[in-house]
Amino acid sequence: MIIGVLKEIKADENRVALSPGGVEFMRQNGHSILIEKDAGKPSGFSDGLYEKAGAEIVNKPKAVYERAEMILRVKEPLPSEYPFLKKGQIYFAYLHLAASETVTRAMLDSGMVCIAYETIQNDNGSLPLLKPMSEVAGDMAIQQGAKYLEMAQGGHGVLLGGVPGVDPATVVILGGGVVGINAAKLASGLGAKVYILDIDLNRLRYLSDVMPGHCITLMSSPAAIREVLPKADVVVGAVLVPGSKTPTLVSREMLKSMKKGSVLVDVSIDQGGCFETSKETTHADPTYTVNGIIHYAVSNMPGALPRTSTLALNNATLPYAVEVANLGWKKAMLENPEIKRGANVVEGKVTYQGVAEAFGLKHSPIDKLL
Repeated sequence: MIIGVLKEIKADENRVALSPGGVEFMRQNGHSILIEKDAGKPSGFSDGLYEKAGAEIVNKPKAVYERAEMILRVKEPLPSEYPFLKKGQIYFAYLHLAASETVTRAMLDSGMVCIAYETIQNDNGSLPLLKPMSEVAGDMAIQQGAKYLEMAQGGHGVLLGGVPGVDPATVVILGGGVVGINAAKLASGLGAKVYILDIDLNRLRYLSDVMPGHCITLMSSPAAIREVLPKADVVVGAVLVPGSKTPTLVSREMLKSMKKGSVLVDVSIDQGGCFETSKETTHADPTYTVNGIIHYAVSNMPGALPRTSTLALNNATLPYAVEVANLGWKKAMLENPEIKRGANVVEGKVTYQGVAEAFGLKHSPIDKLL
């Protein structure tokens, strides 16, 4: 199969979908690799490294789209690329379609086979291609929260871990999944008082066992969230419903109870956000203030750490990409239910229920197309 790897053009997105090591592995499986010029540069991979691994460097994205049978990407295509999308071509990336009707309709109109990293799911419900980036984002959420608590950044001047004789900051984490536990680990390690809320009692039992005593687990509910928000210096939105729009957990009204200069970090923003006042921001302009509360809502947080993020992402995505390339998308989905769950839009039909529900579109189960 001819596989095309495109340069990321989303604002401040510095990751790349395939490392030179990944190219070498793909070549060993008999596939040809096209790399757009300078695609790996922000992650520290020169065109020379890709050529040494056996890739062909292509100057323009249009040429990659024209020749490739499968596109490997970190993020979704942007409007400037919509004319290049073609029927039957595989697009394998983080798509987050439930958060964008524009991208969903572009993919429908193209007739492409769109496989989303974020909905490839194991039988136990885990999300193997989302996990490595969630680990990065969880740690980053605390780093950013701590930074924006500084008065020079607009915060109310609280040190996350406190010092002897002075209370530490309070961190509230909504969601006890991969983002939530990584955020809780870092915040607890720095000495903050941490509340972590989730709706899964078994998950809360697990978190209670593995986290230190100053990390308090609570069953999530509107009442519980209202109770902890006035205490919070940093709130991390770490909620995920795979492939679907994120529910709103913190309303505009709830902000009135919070301390001025506290910080909301919405890691869920790539699926729509879990704070009513969230709107997508970029690394270049990451924050804004509503009712005196700082909001950080960058949708591609791991893009700020491309070297770490690219290598972690490749470790997870490469086995699936090779399987799709070796077998073709239909056979890969028939043989591997995890890949089948990644099908979001296929040849003009919405095959993922959460995406269909987000925009009132007809759902066509992928099994009918296989």
